[in-house]
Amino acid sequence: MNPQKITMGQDGRLNVPDQPIIPFIEGDGIGPDVWSASKMVLDAAVAKTYGGKRKIEWKEILAGEKAFNQTGEWLPAATLDAAKEYLVSIKGPLTTPVGGGIRSLNVAMRQELDLYVCLRPVKWYKGVPSPVVHPENVNMVIFRENTEDIYAGIEFANGTPEVKKMIDFLTNEMGVGKKIRFPESSAIGIKPVSKEGSERLVRAAIEYALEHKLPSVTLVHKGNIMKYTEGGFKIWGYELAEREFGDKVYTWGQWENAKKTQGEDAANAKMKNAEALGKLIVKDVIADNFLQQILLSPKDYSVVATLNLNGDYISDSAAAAVGGIGISPGANINYKTGYAVFEATHGTAPRFANTNTMNPSSLLLSGVMMLEYMGWHEAAVSIEEALATTIKRKRVTIDFFNLMHNATLLKTSEFAEEIVKNLK
Repeated sequence: MNPQKITMGQDGRLNVPDQPIIPFIEGDGIGPDVWSASKMVLDAAVAKTYGGKRKIEWKEILAGEKAFNQTGEWLPAATLDAAKEYLVSIKGPLTTPVGGGIRSLNVAMRQELDLYVCLRPVKWYKGVPSPVVHPENVNMVIFRENTEDIYAGIEFANGTPEVKKMIDFLTNEMGVGKKIRFPESSAIGIKPVSKEGSERLVRAAIEYALEHKLPSVTLVHKGNIMKYTEGGFKIWGYELAEREFGDKVYTWGQWENAKKTQGEDAANAKMKNAEALGKLIVKDVIADNFLQQILLSPKDYSVVATLNLNGDYISDSAAAAVGGIGISPGANINYKTGYAVFEATHGTAPRFANTNTMNPSSLLLSGVMMLEYMGWHEAAVSIEEALATTIKRKRVTIDFFNLMHNATLLKTSEFAEEIVKNLK
């Protein structure tokens, strides 16, 4: 086999060779430990599943402290170039530089590569300790917009000439009046939300739901207060669903229109008929209410599409119900270019660096997502099942060990070895 690059075909689908070259960033803090364990399992699963006919050729690229120590840069241009050239990559947790310059390496990568979808699947694995009574009811995929809203990072610090100019403009030219209560001490932040950015996020969520035969897409927003940004997201989402997906979907917007013109009974009958026909239901929920629904009625939600800040809250809150971000994977994807960076969702935990004690599941399951994205579904399923078996047998790392009865404590590397043993 000759190592080759993954490419994007003219049909918008990835062309994945049997020996793809995949860049990796091992990460800072606990990154090397969890990456080493994850790589062990990924390689073993691919080898066993495909009988040696497929293999990943790993290519290290640099970011974070390791990059700074070797190159003097936190995020070298060569790293971004490699992520673009090879399309698919994976990374451990990265530290945020102290002081000026890059606000966040993760944000910088997402912005530079225009990775407009932050994909966060949330599901429970039997045996994982959870604070809720029925964590098995939580099984949703969150599409969080990744380039706009607060991630645009437009802020003006209080007391600066820039914020004074902005407040003067808002007060004197835009007529905001007394909405800025304390103009002398206020900082100002701006959240851009575009129709184009909203549409591509919602489109990706709907396409995912249809491909995976899931029942609904829920648009989560705060449009009752922020009517033109968050409210725009909801309106544009409904319009796109009806315009581009036609008879494949039925929206709450259509239900409301039917209610106005034909009455509530007729509207409800149309909704039930759409569900009976297997149409994808596109609905919306106010963000604060949705944070309740994650706990009260998680079964009602399968795919969630939301803006950046809401998505940050929702993904971590939902993750807590299934055991925390230590077992929650993540990906950042541009479905048009094919660029995708799969990543651990937790931090670097520097005090535990090089202790070989931390749970590698977040990064490992991000690797599972990567295999699915590549179309290597059999290997992905094999890892998930082996991980579930390992946890069910209570052979776990310190985080789960502290919450279980009669468990066996394993090092990070031993946990990976146990998963490899359980591969089918």
